[in-house]
Amino acid sequence: MEIKPQAVAIPRSTEHLERGKYGPIFPKTPACYGFTIVANVKPGRADTIRGYGQRIAEALKADPGFLAPLKLHYLRWVLFDDDTRFMYQGIFDTDFDKYTEDAVVLFTRSGINTAFENLEGFPLDWKTNTPAFVKFLRDHQCTSFLEYGEYPYFTSDEIKKALKLKAAFTEMLEQMQ
Repeated sequence: MEIKPQAVAIPRSTEHLERGKYGPIFPKTPACYGFTIVANVKPGRADTIRGYGQRIAEALKADPGFLAPLKLHYLRWVLFDDDTRFMYQGIFDTDFDKYTEDAVVLFTRSGINTAFENLEGFPLDWKTNTPAFVKFLRDHQCTSFLEYGEYPYFTSDEIKKALKLKAAFTEMLEQMQ
């Protein structure tokens, strides 16, 4: 099976998209699902946001499966404009509705609050008010107009399985020598 890179141009209008519980469901692209938000940081909170990054890194060191329920490919957090603005970018395997609901459950159970609490306008009742959490995300979402995948439409689980198979095959070849 030959895997060919693919790209999809995403139309500006969302009127044609299926509606989910929280609004339009963007189609799966060669990069899978994802979203980007950009929001203003509450004054003086940039270091607190950086601290959340450290907490997530430590949680993953202690439990490499900590974020597994989110079916992530990657996350990117960026502070910019002299630490006054924050960008969150995530690519994952589930649609937006499931991802946001799973994120609320994960962070509520873990006891780690979200870095988003340090963003202007973020609802402090996000753990019990998923619609308000989603509204914040939708209000701050910067929708892509092009998405590309070098290995299109593969899930994170499929990629991990392929890497395990490669490692096992490499080990077998090394043992044969």
